[in-house]
Amino acid sequence: MSTGLQSLDSDTCLTLLQSVPVGRVAWAGDDGTASILPVNFVLDGAAVVFATAHGSKMEAAEAGRPLTFEADDLEPALRTAWSVIVTGPAEVVTDPAEIERLKSLPLAPWIAAPKPFFVRLTPAKITGRRIPLHPGAITTEHIDPNDEPA
Repeated sequence: MSTGLQSLDSDTCLTLLQSVPVGRVAWAGDDGTASILPVNFVLDGAAVVFATAHGSKMEAAEAGRPLTFEADDLEPALRTAWSVIVTGPAEVVTDPAEIERLKSLPLAPWIAAPKPFFVRLTPAKITGRRIPLHPGAITTEHIDPNDEPA
């Protein structure tokens, strides 16, 4: 039986990631507890890059913990959605020339707080799934026949 989910190839996944500004980064702590935090991000080739301040995200990268990054988008009215997951090693970028290059990328944090460090997640694996648009997504039952055209 088909679930109706479409598996996405890595090129499609990367294209979809470029269409959203926010995702979530996750990692497991020493005690096995998962931490998941939202981040503004940008793709640098296939790598996910985000800016951060000192804190748990940076500590996870410095400790060499594998990170998982997830971004998605959905359209409830059309009953369609997609989700992409990127897993792999992360590093805090320390090379001054590379930091300057990353500053030129279109990364736009939503919070004005200083985030002087860049973390780069290099994909070891990229997976994605999509719920495709299907015929029952929009029906006449959602249309009020008494509405007049604008």
